[in-house]
Amino acid sequence: MRKIVIAVGGSSGSIYAKVLFDRLLQLKDQWSAVGIVMSDNAKFNWKYELGSNDYQDYPFDFYEKNNFAAPFASGSARYETMIVCPCSMGLMGRIAAGISDDLVTRAADVVLKERRRLILVPRDTPLSLIHLRNMVTISEAGGIICPAIPSFYSKPKDFEELAATVVDRVLDLAGFDLQSYRWGSEQ
Repeated sequence: MRKIVIAVGGSSGSIYAKVLFDRLLQLKDQWSAVGIVMSDNAKFNWKYELGSNDYQDYPFDFYEKNNFAAPFASGSARYETMIVCPCSMGLMGRIAAGISDDLVTRAADVVLKERRRLILVPRDTPLSLIHLRNMVTISEAGGIICPAIPSFYSKPKDFEELAATVVDRVLDLAGFDLQSYRWGSEQ
């Protein structure tokens, strides 16, 4: 049973966070705790892009971005995986620089220092040299960069299925056992 942190950054791509939340509900027998932190921009984008505030309806533990009393603000709580989805380039830059000025960056700092799994899902394009260097820094520190670049070989029928091609890959990287399209297999 995993304890996992999900940070929803302020870049466009709320559909990725929604599909991630939905997938985690389907995998509820594989986790004991899911802590969620959403930036103000993430909440705005969810409403703007998805037309609702239904993120509030998910049965996860939600924490405000300045709540440093959240369990995953310390390594002793043993949250073993953190996923930032979507991850803005500003947030990635703060993580790469080790700036722990809110709960998201503090949790990422904790996950890296404890040598646990940090997965960032950036959704910006094009990338500047600064962005690329920040990705290298995070990779060298042990983080995983998994860009929100969907695949098409599963022939997704709608936006949610398209987003799931990224989310399922992220959950694979996080160590979850899930049923998803696998190249070379019949489904």
